[in-house]
Amino acid sequence: MGVFNIVMFIGFTALVAVLSYYWTKGTDEHHSEGYFLGGRSLTAPVIAGSLLLTNLSTEQIVGLTGQAYTEGILVMAWETLAAIAMVVTALVLLPKYLRSGISTIPGFLEERYDAQTKTITSLLFLSGYVIVLLPIVLYSGALAMSTMFDVPGLFGVSETAALWITVWAIGIIGSIYAIFGGLKAVAVSDTINAVGLFLGGLLVPVFGLMAIGGGSIFEGLNVLWTENPEKFNAIGGSDASVPFATIFTGMMLVQLFYWGTNQAIIQRALGAKNLVEGQKGLLYAGVMKILGPIIVVLPGIIAYHYFEGGLDVADQAYPSLVSEVLPFPLRGFFAAVLFGAILSSFNSALNSSVTLFGVDIYRQYFKPEASDEQVVNAGKNFGWVLAIASMTIAPFIANAPQGLFGYLQEVNGCYSIPILTIILVGIFTRNVPPVAAKIGLASGVGLYIISQFVLKPMVGAENYPHFLHVMAILFVLNVCIMLWIGKTRPMVPEYQPRDSHAVDMTPWAYAKPFGAAIVIVVISTYFIFT
Repeated sequence: MGVFNIVMFIGFTALVAVLSYYWTKGTDEHHSEGYFLGGRSLTAPVIAGSLLLTNLSTEQIVGLTGQAYTEGILVMAWETLAAIAMVVTALVLLPKYLRSGISTIPGFLEERYDAQTKTITSLLFLSGYVIVLLPIVLYSGALAMSTMFDVPGLFGVSETAALWITVWAIGIIGSIYAIFGGLKAVAVSDTINAVGLFLGGLLVPVFGLMAIGGGSIFEGLNVLWTENPEKFNAIGGSDASVPFATIFTGMMLVQLFYWGTNQAIIQRALGAKNLVEGQKGLLYAGVMKILGPIIVVLPGIIAYHYFEGGLDVADQAYPSLVSEVLPFPLRGFFAAVLFGAILSSFNSALNSSVTLFGVDIYRQYFKPEASDEQVVNAGKNFGWVLAIASMTIAPFIANAPQGLFGYLQEVNGCYSIPILTIILVGIFTRNVPPVAAKIGLASGVGLYIISQFVLKPMVGAENYPHFLHVMAILFVLNVCIMLWIGKTRPMVPEYQPRDSHAVDMTPWAYAKPFGAAIVIVVISTYFIFT
């Protein structure tokens, strides 16, 4: 990569660390609210930037670009429909969370149901982070950075050794941010990196379009549009990775779980200084998600045209395009912001795991009389155990059978839809009892495992419903089961939401019209690209 680019990479990464330290040094990190929720002081730009960068990492940039290379613009559903989920979260879910003053989603479930439901949900979240999210983020990130900096050549080691070195380097730096800095350090560093990632991410399609348009961006767009019309059809067939029908079934449920109930994501909004800042942060992020396909989908279509569909592996599309079209002096800066994206996803999930353990498990079962400082310290110790386990597991993903990443993504359905089910039923009903939540979780997890890992192999994947359809069916079934239990064995006394007065609950005056505009724009994109 060259000495100049290495210096630029180190310089930008160090700048982010220094600014994060400077802007967070006044936050009280010794008490749970300061450590876990940034002292409830996060503003809209910080929330929006952190939300976006927590979501955006190497496995998404590389993976979604690879899917776009193969299938075209229809995979934009993963980006654009997220904006609608953010609108729902901002207008419906966030006010209920902030009014109750919770630190974690399982904390809300304890308030609505009971402590056992909270513990089961916390363990489901933690297992998902440890087994799936943290190792995959580390592995995919390490692979990208090792390739970009030619770590094997740089240190004169094998590719396997280079992978171990890079995994542990990313893991240790990410752990320092997440464990020592708390949520505010994570969120502030995310915000700085988000600016860099959007600038760097936009440079790739800009230079790509110029490359195929003879130096003109608009000519590049014209060439791309006229010579590859099949890549600009947003309506996918039944064999597509995102069939159009799934938009109306499991896709929106997955998006709502991710943006509205996933601890690693919603924790940023829970740290808002008031409802206005929380709603603005979510809705600003929704606007940026609409523009997301420019960064993670358009490069795939450009790569398809540029390489004439000749790449052996679709996931090579993004790194290959970067190395071909990005000017040499900019590669160090781009590597730095990509590194920031990797760190963001890792340290955000780790910080959320620390929060879940400290607040929902340590204080509940290990030391009920623990002070805030003891809870924070216990969470930090657990964080290091988790980080070391993830850094140890991550390199072994390289030896796993092909297709493991897609398989693990499907595994997320084991816990995402059951958790979404009990949260939504808990929010919108008063009489559904705790036993219904436990049955809903057990039924959701058990039936999904039977469906995807027993029945599907027996029937054959080509004859089996798409996993997003399966999620929707099980969601409806489990909601019905919970409502039936609520009717036959109602909760006595009924659940009464409390008002914690933790933050000012005055809503943003423009939240509804702003949200409606986002939904209209998202829907219109499907008319434009059909």
